[in-house]
Amino acid sequence: MQAVTAVASVAAGATLAPAHGAARMLPGHWVPPAHLTWYWQLQGRLRIEPVQVTDVDGFDTSAATVARLHAIGQHVVCYIDVGTWENWRPDARRFPRSLLGRRNGWPGERWLDIRRLRVLEPIMRVRLRMCARKRFDAVEPDNIDGYANSSGFPIGARAQLRYDEWVARAAHGLGLAVLQKNDPAQARALEPYFDGVLDEQCNQYSECGSFAPYLRAGKPVLNAEYSAALYTRFCAADAHLGISGALYALALNGSRFRPCW
Repeated sequence: MQAVTAVASVAAGATLAPAHGAARMLPGHWVPPAHLTWYWQLQGRLRIEPVQVTDVDGFDTSAATVARLHAIGQHVVCYIDVGTWENWRPDARRFPRSLLGRRNGWPGERWLDIRRLRVLEPIMRVRLRMCARKRFDAVEPDNIDGYANSSGFPIGARAQLRYDEWVARAAHGLGLAVLQKNDPAQARALEPYFDGVLDEQCNQYSECGSFAPYLRAGKPVLNAEYSAALYTRFCAADAHLGISGALYALALNGSRFRPCW
């Protein structure tokens, strides 16, 4: 997902009733509860919503914004891309050209050869440390499913699991919770390593049941849908399963947010 102009400050004059428990860095890492209210925005001037968790771009969001969200009782999730190269990022030149595969459909993005861990891990550690330094509570690592796409590399399911598990361990080692991003086919294998899920369109693509291992473990499953025509139907389906669903604009720019709760 492309994130171009996420804000660096909370909108002036915004108010919010505190969520349950003030967000703070805990020993180990934050353990998200099974049910969460949440808001997700990666572009545009940040909207402040009365939720427990806000998920924003890690590069484009300042430590001051994270602190302001904490001050109003929210936990804050750091969006970073760990599976594709983004040509606008400040660290884009750190990626050797040999790591870059096919385009993934978003402007300026190309799949990464996640098999080459010795080359990729140092770059991703710096990104994760950025999230920790800004005092985010958790990480949303995007594009952890290159094996299931036309990446340009012969990435198998085992190689993908190895990389995804490393991402989770590295995040935990820095005191950050970590959410599995999409990849329903590997949810059972990944659940022991991750603290919850953020999935896109699991109702539209009939994949929500794949995240049952997380629900059974008491971990949150957050579902973003983009079709307004399906709103009533997917909200009912999510509620039945115990999933926290919401309707967003595909651009994740704050122009649409209709939660199911």
